Amino acid sequence: MSQLENNKSRKRKKKKKSLGFKIFIGFLCVILAIAIVGGGYVIGLLNKMDNIKLNKDNLGIVEDEFKEYDNVNKVKNIALFGIDATDGETGRSDSIMIATLDPVHNKLKVTSVMRDSYVSIDGHGQDKINHAYAFGGPELAIKTLNENFGLNIEHFISVNFSSLPKIINILGGIDLEITDEELQYINGYINDINAKDGTNSSHIGYSGVQHVDGTQALAYSRIRYTSGGDYERTQRHRTVLDALFNKLTSTPVSSYNSLLNEVLPYVQTNLNAADILSLGTKVLGIGNNLEQDRFPRDGYGEGAMIDGVYYLTFDKETIKKQMRDYIFNDVK
Repeated sequence: MSQLENNKSRKRKKKKKSLGFKIFIGFLCVILAIAIVGGGYVIGLLNKMDNIKLNKDNLGIVEDEFKEYDNVNKVKNIALFGIDATDGETGRSDSIMIATLDPVHNKLKVTSVMRDSYVSIDGHGQDKINHAYAFGGPELAIKTLNENFGLNIEHFISVNFSSLPKIINILGGIDLEITDEELQYINGYINDINAKDGTNSSHIGYSGVQHVDGTQALAYSRIRYTSGGDYERTQRHRTVLDALFNKLTSTPVSSYNSLLNEVLPYVQTNLNAADILSLGTKVLGIGNNLEQDRFPRDGYGEGAMIDGVYYLTFDKETIKKQMRDYIFNDVK
């Protein structure tokens, strides 16, 4: 059996499409575009999104947790979920991030949380953190982040990013550096996406910096089986995220309308118009100062088989302190 066939066999055993992707591009394009165009167009844009209400008393926020952090009220945290779901299903959060607008240190931070992290989920015991969204939607997913890591998240944006290739194509593609190891897998994923979506994107012929279209970028973000496993996969997500961020901030405003029309129907959020305008203003003020981190950090998590299921285990208090120090005090 060929290496690609082995790879496909492993994917079938996992029974997971891995369609979800970093929703940060949706978050960013929404707040930037709305902040720029403003006016009556805001209502029209927001009507394209699925705006829902959360019970703020059920988000697991404990005010006493933040006494040692002076910047808590100045820093804005938003949970970002990339959902892998078919029509009529809630779906698991294939990607979990926290976007932090930090005007104190003039940074926009994106914190990735490993989806296999072994955490406590209210009403469901210990499980993978990405299951929380499937169990109870965004409310339980936010509560799980707050309770396990001592955070104060009240808002979220989630996107079922099946439209990722279209969005990247609207932007004219992005530049990615493909390693020799990634080159062994990426064309198999391109074939799979072409077959599923009816596209005809070409193979990547050599390693190095490549200008890729949407299908090729999605294929890159789906690669699972390199030596670094899921850690490298989340790094590839952040690489695509960074490329999208840079491309978006250099994209003419005239292109935003078509981009938003593609993105917004896939967006679910509890942010209102005033929230979005405020966030857009802050993001514009910060500019391209984007910083990223991942938790558990390298060396602080360990894979473990529990009842026949793989989990990423870690010392909860250690990771909690590291994450809070980074988000609130910009300490790495």
